[in-house]
Amino acid sequence: MSEWKSLLLEELKRDEGLRLKAYKCTAGVWTIGYGATRYTDGKAVKQHDIVTLEEADALLRRDAEVAIKDAQKVCVCFDALDGARKAVLGNLAYNLGATRLAGFKNTLACICAGDYAQAALNMLKSKWATQVGQRAKRLAKRMSTGEW
Repeated sequence: MSEWKSLLLEELKRDEGLRLKAYKCTAGVWTIGYGATRYTDGKAVKQHDIVTLEEADALLRRDAEVAIKDAQKVCVCFDALDGARKAVLGNLAYNLGATRLAGFKNTLACICAGDYAQAALNMLKSKWATQVGQRAKRLAKRMSTGEW
């Protein structure tokens, strides 16, 4: 696994938090582990479900890979980016999903134009930034600087 992907996993653990017992997320969806809503067999998380740490880690790895693929689909220049910025997009895709990330049209255009400072400003002006607070500030700073 590449270094940026390993760093992304650690970052997602911190950002999402770990809950081994199912809980309702802010959107009212049953969630478990590090924000998983489905198991590897495709079944939805239900009230009273419990997972082990190993199961939560496996769900995180699976969902992070899906998020990376979503970021690649949504951001046409993804493969040309450095690892720090790929991780920002992976984190966004994990948190928002592909459809909502695709709605960041101006931000994505700025990224592909190499205008990372404007992309970061656009990130901070979004509704998402008001919802996630410090996470948005940290990711925007990394988008702007390319530094972890």
